Amino acid sequence: MEVPDEPTTPFAAVSAQTSRLQRQYQALLDRLTPFVLYRWLGTGAALFIFFLRVFLAQGWYIVAYALGIYLLNLFLAFLSPKFDPVNDALDNDMEDGAIGRLPTKQDEEFRPFIRRLPEFKFWHSATRAILISFACSWFQIFNVPVFWPVLVMYWFMLFILTMRKQIQHMIKYRYVPFTVGKVRYNKNSA
Repeated sequence: MEVPDEPTTPFAAVSAQTSRLQRQYQALLDRLTPFVLYRWLGTGAALFIFFLRVFLAQGWYIVAYALGIYLLNLFLAFLSPKFDPVNDALDNDMEDGAIGRLPTKQDEEFRPFIRRLPEFKFWHSATRAILISFACSWFQIFNVPVFWPVLVMYWFMLFILTMRKQIQHMIKYRYVPFTVGKVRYNKNSA
């Protein structure tokens, strides 16, 4: 087995090192994929530590607000179907456009719910955003003086309005993004 030659230019050396680090990071993500509960518990712990940092330091409210808006955006993408029934109704003249859309009538065939943002990407983006926010909370430049109760109230109003709109969309097009209470069949019931 031959050992590849060492890179000759500094750019090639940096590129090779970056490629190696990306492979190691992807291998770590691949190993973490099946541990859904533990991944989310770790993310929740990181979020708690970040909010504890903001509370104890009495600052960085704008960073926490930006994180809250970003997490809300991720959550809405997680709840939304990949193929929106509104857009499918507009594209109804195309036969191939109906492949991934949700059924809108009683006599249409069942199609599974496919999320716009899969769970793993949601977790990965949320965790990365929390860690970046935590890092930003250690730099004074991000500690913009704001009246934090206004930000909290504005975030809650935004949350209520966007979730109301999302829930109305779910009711109108009759889809549920969660698989709670799935019927399981055993061998002896036949």
